[in-house]
Amino acid sequence: MLDQSPSILWEETLPSILVIDDEIDNFDVIDTLLCQENYQLHYASGGQEALDLIGTFKPDVILLDVMMPNMSGLELCRILKQDSHWRNLPIIMVTSLSSKQDLARCLDAGADDFIAKPVNSAELRARLKSMLRIKQQYDNLQALLQLREDMVKMIIHDLRNPLSSVILAAEIMRYPNLPPEKQERKLEQILACSYELKALIDDLLLMSKLELGKLTLQKQPVDLVEFCQAALVGMNDVAAQKRLGLLSQFPPPGQYPVQVDPTLFRRVLDNLLSNAIKFSPDGSKITLSATYQAGGGLKIAIADLGPGIALELRQKIFEKYEIGSLITGVNQMGLGLAFCKIAVEAHSGTISVTDNQPRGSIFTVEIPPQDPAAQG
Repeated sequence: MLDQSPSILWEETLPSILVIDDEIDNFDVIDTLLCQENYQLHYASGGQEALDLIGTFKPDVILLDVMMPNMSGLELCRILKQDSHWRNLPIIMVTSLSSKQDLARCLDAGADDFIAKPVNSAELRARLKSMLRIKQQYDNLQALLQLREDMVKMIIHDLRNPLSSVILAAEIMRYPNLPPEKQERKLEQILACSYELKALIDDLLLMSKLELGKLTLQKQPVDLVEFCQAALVGMNDVAAQKRLGLLSQFPPPGQYPVQVDPTLFRRVLDNLLSNAIKFSPDGSKITLSATYQAGGGLKIAIADLGPGIALELRQKIFEKYEIGSLITGVNQMGLGLAFCKIAVEAHSGTISVTDNQPRGSIFTVEIPPQDPAAQG
């Protein structure tokens, strides 16, 4: 189990244990006791060698002998615990010392646990598993904290852009003798940016409520065609700014209604249409198609001629604060598609993305029958 060569891919997921002991025979004992466990074992014969080695990989737990020449285990433990990079790395002291004073010195040096020599197999495995659980909890917490930090930075960035535009436009409107037509343009800019800010904030609030189960769906029967037509009309002005054509492919209106939460589902449509507009090249076309499914379900597809989405990103983009390929000049907060996924799944539906031909993407939402008996 001694690892002296670069790890192959599948080994990288195995817990990594660094054994530090000046006696190689003691390492052989630990190696034998853990031969049935899925651990990578690394070995260092002294404190300095361990310090040189630890920078080349990230062990999950250290088994550290107390009595070593040149640099004792207590000294090495203090050095590691004073370093912010290794402060939270669990260290188990392996010692033949048994007095309470000696054990207190180990804990005072920063050790997380200790085990007595001769090492007992069951005790060694139990203490390692305990420390690995602690390390995993710490790693998970660090990942969550990093995600939170990234999320806050992204939200601040994407809220700041429209807010800055509002402030700039408002400042310009204070200029004396500003032509009325320019005042009108700046007023429209303020309104557009204000609506953008409101949409971002609404997405955050609704997503939080959906995830916590605090938002109850208020399903109502709606005419699918009229519903989609209204969504297109609501996007006309935004699309016109990029000279985009909004096309529709709908069945005849007036068929049996579908059961959805109108507020949430309209936001799904608005987000998908807004996303298509955002990434579509000027002068291109976006097509919204809607079909009734057997038993009262529905299928909606929005096709654009944008840059498309790489295959490896097609699941990732529906996660919170994840984005596809970065596009210069385009705000990509990573909330719109995540909201759509949560809202669609709240309706027991699915959302997916595929290639459009010859270029672009097709986002498809499918909602199964919500109450087949009500459809007659």
